[in-house]
Amino acid sequence: MSEATKTAQHGLSEHSHGFGVPIQTRSERMKSVTLSDFAEISTREEQWRYITADRLGGLDQSGLDEFSGDIESKLAEGVETSWVESDNKLFGAAGIPEDRVAAAGWEAAKAAYLVSIPSSVTGSAQSTITITSVSANPAALHIIVEAKRGSDSVLVIDHRGDAILSENIEFVVEDEAKLTVVSIQDWNSDSIHNGAQYAKLSRNSIFKHVMITLGGAVVRMSPSASFSAPGADAALYGLYFADAGQYLEHRIFVDHSTPNCKSRVTYKGALQGAKAHTVWVGDVLIRAAAEGTDTYELNRNLLLTDGARADSVPNLEIETGQIQGAGHASASGRFDDEQLFYLQARGLSELEARRLVVRGFLMEVVQQIGVPEIEERLAASIEAELERSAS
Repeated sequence: MSEATKTAQHGLSEHSHGFGVPIQTRSERMKSVTLSDFAEISTREEQWRYITADRLGGLDQSGLDEFSGDIESKLAEGVETSWVESDNKLFGAAGIPEDRVAAAGWEAAKAAYLVSIPSSVTGSAQSTITITSVSANPAALHIIVEAKRGSDSVLVIDHRGDAILSENIEFVVEDEAKLTVVSIQDWNSDSIHNGAQYAKLSRNSIFKHVMITLGGAVVRMSPSASFSAPGADAALYGLYFADAGQYLEHRIFVDHSTPNCKSRVTYKGALQGAKAHTVWVGDVLIRAAAEGTDTYELNRNLLLTDGARADSVPNLEIETGQIQGAGHASASGRFDDEQLFYLQARGLSELEARRLVVRGFLMEVVQQIGVPEIEERLAASIEAELERSAS
């Protein structure tokens, strides 16, 4: 176990709130790599407010299988991958679990798939990791991405196939490094995926994270970013499209603990069909030491049909008044009838008009991807979803 993990465990064990007391603010939430430190899942707890344990396919229990699916890597020149054991110093360097399912996955994964990006990698060099799980049993996967000082790279993490997976991914972004991550969840329809992703930003580093969630029965993603030195910049974008019966949840956490850092969060979702349900919770914590912070978070949801539900909860927790700015916005609504009428009055069919509106709505996030083949694939997926709603 790394020293970072030991320290985090020790510090938090002294501030345990007990299993019977619901925690309401992000700054109070316990962190631990030990499953038994977390209570059984209950909707009384804010982080499990919208989903019950029976929908998680057993990912909240001990004894998960180690990942046995396929990992295919297409790496930029200079980027290397390897498996490292859990006593490696990078384990826990970016963050550790804040909920029971992530802790179950952490305990079960005895090794991590390490992606090393050396300083020599520049010019937004692109690497792609495709993860395909075919196991019918609940499984765990741990990935660590180390972006060395001054590097500049793009990493696509593409999830496909069938899975019941608890996944922890750590991003260690060193001084002056620039890392763009595109995380795609495009599982088959019966898959269940709980993903916790942690980014630790060093001095003057730049981290852009684009989350795309399309497939799976239940997908629950928790990306977070924290700052270890001044001057860092984090931008977190997300796009999700929920179909009938799908449950897609995204919980974002930005932890400002050092001065003069910047963060932006922009997530957009579209929903259609009976019991399509999305949840977005955006937590931003500005600690007392984080003077000069500049942050803003935004969530927008477009409900395309009756029977769909979108929950959106932005939260700001501010412990100092010495900041550049902090704000949030959230809205969920139906198609603008006037906008559709305007387009149809100019000769477009209703389906063509709806496609244009959805494309325009999602384009702000699509344009952040920066990988042409991914953007084309996403456009095709959106077209297929809209065709489905019209049939």
